[in-house]
Amino acid sequence: MSFLILFFAFLLDHTLGELRRWHPLVGLGNAILAVERRLYRPTRWAGVLAVLVLMLPLMLLGIWVETLRDSSPTLYGVIAVAVVYVAVGWRSLKQHARRVAGPLRRGEHDLARQRLALIVSRDTDSLTPSEVSAATTESVLENGSDAIFAVVFWFMVAGVPGVLVYRLVNTLDAMWGYRTRRYVAFGWAAARLDDVLNFIPARLVVVSYGVATRSWWRFRQSMACALQQGRGWKSPNAGPVMAAGAGALNVVLGGDMPYHGRVQSRPVLGVGDAPSAGTIEAACRLVNRTVIVWMLVVAALGAVGVGL
Repeated sequence: MSFLILFFAFLLDHTLGELRRWHPLVGLGNAILAVERRLYRPTRWAGVLAVLVLMLPLMLLGIWVETLRDSSPTLYGVIAVAVVYVAVGWRSLKQHARRVAGPLRRGEHDLARQRLALIVSRDTDSLTPSEVSAATTESVLENGSDAIFAVVFWFMVAGVPGVLVYRLVNTLDAMWGYRTRRYVAFGWAAARLDDVLNFIPARLVVVSYGVATRSWWRFRQSMACALQQGRGWKSPNAGPVMAAGAGALNVVLGGDMPYHGRVQSRPVLGVGDAPSAGTIEAACRLVNRTVIVWMLVVAALGAVGVGL
C-alpha cells in the first residue's frame, strides 16, 4: 500500500503540480500567522507553546486517518494520497528552478535575479550569472531533501501523522526559523525540531544523490564532499545534502553570499566546474533520478513486508 500511495501522490504532483486555489498549505500559513499574533513573546517558551498549539490538532487528525486503514482501506488510501500529494513539492521545485534557468540561457540576467528572489532569502540584485546559477542549484538540492524525500521518509515511518507533523514543522521553520531579533528566541523550538526531523532523511538523501549519479567515481566524490565539507555549513542538514549534490554534479557551490544587506561567509561546497544554467537543469535531473531510487527502495521494502 505504501508504494501505491506514494506512486499515485507523485503521479498527481507530476501531472497537476501545486493546487492553484484553496491550497491547504496556504491555510496552514494563515493559521501559523494567527497563532503567532496571539502567542508571540520574545521567549523560547512562547515558541514551544505555539508549536504545540499548532501540532496537536494535526497530530490528532492524522491519528484519526490512520484508524481508517483497517475499517475503510479505500478511503484511507484516498486521503493518504491527497495528504502526500499536497505535502510534496516535486514539480513546483523544478518549475521554479527552470524559470530561473531559462532567462539565464537567454542572457536576461535581471529577470533571472528577480525570479531567484522568489525562491531564496538572500539578496539577488548584485549576483553574477554564475552566482544566480549556484543559488538556484543549492535551492534545488536542499529543497529536494526537505520538500520531497523527507516527506516520503516520514510517511514510511509514521504514516499520515508523520507527514502532517513534518510539513507543519518545516513550514514553521521557514516562517520562524531566523536568527533575527524577533525570531531568535521565539523560533528556536521550530528550528531545532526541524533539524531533528530532517536529520535522518538528509543523511539518506546524501547517499541517494551519490547513487543517482550512476557513476562510481562520482559517488565517491559526492560522499567525500558531504563528509569533508558539509559539517562546516551553518545548517547540520543542508550542508551535507548540498555538498553531496555538488559533488555528484561535479560543480562548485557555496562561498560568500549577501543576506539582508550583509555578506555572509560560507564554506565552498563541491569540486569541479563553475555553475551555469546547465547546472540547474542537471540538479533537476539528479532529483528526478533520486525520486526513482527512493521509489525502488520503497517497492523493495514493500516486497519484503517492511513499512506501512
